[in-house]
Amino acid sequence: MTEQALSDVKVLDLTWHIAGPYCTKLFADYGADVIKIEKPGEGDPARRMPPFFKDDPHPEKSGLFLDLNTNKRSITLNLKSETGQKIFKELVKDMDIVVESFSPHVMPSLGLSYEEMEKINPSLVMTSVSNFGQTGPYRDYEASDLTEEGMGHALYARGDPAREPQKLNAYAMQYQGGNTGATATMFAFYAARYKGIGQHVDVSIMECGLSAIDMRPAMLLSYQYTGLVSTREPNVAFGILPFGVYPCSDGFLEVGVALPQWARVVKMLEMPDLPERFPNLFDMERKGELDAIILPWFAERTKQEVMEIAQAQRVYITAVQTPGDLVEDPHFKERQYWAEIDHPVTGKLTYPGAPFKSEETPWQVRRPASLLGQHNDEVYRDKLGYSKDDLVKLRERGII
Repeated sequence: MTEQALSDVKVLDLTWHIAGPYCTKLFADYGADVIKIEKPGEGDPARRMPPFFKDDPHPEKSGLFLDLNTNKRSITLNLKSETGQKIFKELVKDMDIVVESFSPHVMPSLGLSYEEMEKINPSLVMTSVSNFGQTGPYRDYEASDLTEEGMGHALYARGDPAREPQKLNAYAMQYQGGNTGATATMFAFYAARYKGIGQHVDVSIMECGLSAIDMRPAMLLSYQYTGLVSTREPNVAFGILPFGVYPCSDGFLEVGVALPQWARVVKMLEMPDLPERFPNLFDMERKGELDAIILPWFAERTKQEVMEIAQAQRVYITAVQTPGDLVEDPHFKERQYWAEIDHPVTGKLTYPGAPFKSEETPWQVRRPASLLGQHNDEVYRDKLGYSKDDLVKLRERGII
């Protein structure tokens, strides 16, 4: 198998739900040996989160869990037990990176703080992914995506100003936190590898959201400079006509036209009188009037036809894709984006593939998401030297 970018990197994964597992998934998919530690008998709570394969709420059939945990090895370990903590410390000795996503008080309460881990492995990078970071008055608050969007201004910045704020897509903040966590961990890892400096990386999902590439940074900076609170705006592309989602013969289109493109839109629609009839494209009160004129043109064509015509004229119009559309899209098929992975419980399924391509050190599927505790024997016996009898006793005591 081709050498991958992180093939010589060893990661201990103490994460659950979404943000932390996405962080470690990025390491695993590019070659790192990621050992995922799960609670005996229960595992990662994401195993109980939908969607489920064939709507069967089985711990090995969560599509979310299966996608977030490809290429990892799963072991079970009770970290609340003294023996479990001892085993964890044994594992840490040989690790490059530990990633955890508990509340900030948890690891110190178990005697597994970064300060304790540093004594065992001075060059260790330990990354903590939490809702609000390791310090501050909110550090132990529980949160959801909705909580973080509300507290982080994302809700306030979106939606019709005459109505309630509008939420982002599901788990957007979680994935952003995981992605930022992976990037920050790599910075620290290379400092450790080339300078021998271990460190504790503190990732706040909330703060990742505050620095997101959307309207929030502009609105927050505007407030700092002027003291004015920006008003919410509807989903208006550049604030000019035409804009929004339009129906066509087989679905919907997203239309977002920049002012310099207006002449191209007129040419695309073959309606030369539009500039005279609509001289002011910022007049939102005439949106309904313009829509009534252009809607029939969209309705006669498929979304793929409209998108290709628009691209030929260099106009910002695209198809609103369903999941099925994306899987069958010829562009992503040609780039071999989708990955087929064979799992022992679900069989072969199609998964999202590489977030970026690297020819010499590629993204690869080495194994599907592991069954709960699938690699207990492999890790505890081969890596730590425990005997078969030792593992039987550890299972009987609820340690693994």
